[in-house]
Amino acid sequence: MIRLSDFDYYLPKELIAKYPVEPRDSCRLMVLNRKTQTIEHRIFRDIVDYLEEGDLLVLNDTKVIPARLIGKKEKSGANIEVFLLKPVEDDVWEALIKNIRRLKEGDRIFVSDDFYIEYLSREEDKGFIKIHSKDLKEDLEKYGHIPLPPYIERQDEEKDKELYQTVFAKKEGSVASPTAGLHFTQELLEKIKQKGVNITYITLHVGLGTFKPVKEEDITKHKMHEEFYSIPQETLELIKQTKEKGKSVIAVGTTVVRTLESYGLTGKREDYTNIFIYPPFEFKLVDKLITNFHLPKSTLIMLVSAFASREFIIKAYNEAVNQKYRFFSYGDAMFII
Repeated sequence: MIRLSDFDYYLPKELIAKYPVEPRDSCRLMVLNRKTQTIEHRIFRDIVDYLEEGDLLVLNDTKVIPARLIGKKEKSGANIEVFLLKPVEDDVWEALIKNIRRLKEGDRIFVSDDFYIEYLSREEDKGFIKIHSKDLKEDLEKYGHIPLPPYIERQDEEKDKELYQTVFAKKEGSVASPTAGLHFTQELLEKIKQKGVNITYITLHVGLGTFKPVKEEDITKHKMHEEFYSIPQETLELIKQTKEKGKSVIAVGTTVVRTLESYGLTGKREDYTNIFIYPPFEFKLVDKLITNFHLPKSTLIMLVSAFASREFIIKAYNEAVNQKYRFFSYGDAMFII
């Protein structure tokens, strides 16, 4: 049995980053070499030194929507928080709702006079709602909050609307940022291109699947929520060319890994994926991985453990704690080669 407790580590609370470093590419970078089992400590912009001409960097161009809404229940005036997850059909969304048990079918939550949410039903830990809005994009921009992860423990600010997006974010649909991409600046991407490294994109809209906690001690019983992904034909062609030349396909973030490996298993360029990667797993497309430091017992630490071995990852995480690296979404980065 693969146990949940095998993916635990001790993390002092003060190492959880509340803000990103500025500039973005000045955070720390831990480089893990799987072949030599060695660890190096660098600065993120030094990543250029580890990339070779002909390599392919794959980025997730999803954009975070201001998915956190706070409204008032029509009858009682009680504050209700609604966290949009994904659209199901016209105006109907899947959502997380605080105090969902207090709601009855047809209850209305007013965010403003002409923007309200109608509660439809619930299924396990999520609810289904109908959104009544003349222009949802405009209303989300006006009333929505950037859904910072709860462990950051501060109110979101106006500047998180910029800080919590990658500089290449383009396609709206995520409720969390693909955080490994947050470390890139336009200048760094330009330097990488100048070195002869190709850059391409996929889209995976980050939803509940990425951050839903694992509750089963036998992790194989955990079920991932589905997330939508799309891979352009051009990206697939670049991957093929890179492999043929014996160069590396480098995934920026676990979302890119899940997208590429979903394609590797199904051959589908566009689909919903609930792939759950944990040791042992045979990677078909990804050769190297840029990632952040993930929560203990999370599906993400299981994915990186499948990529670099559980023992090596836990050793690296313990060293990161000793060296006072910054953890999670706004924290430092790791490059597994």
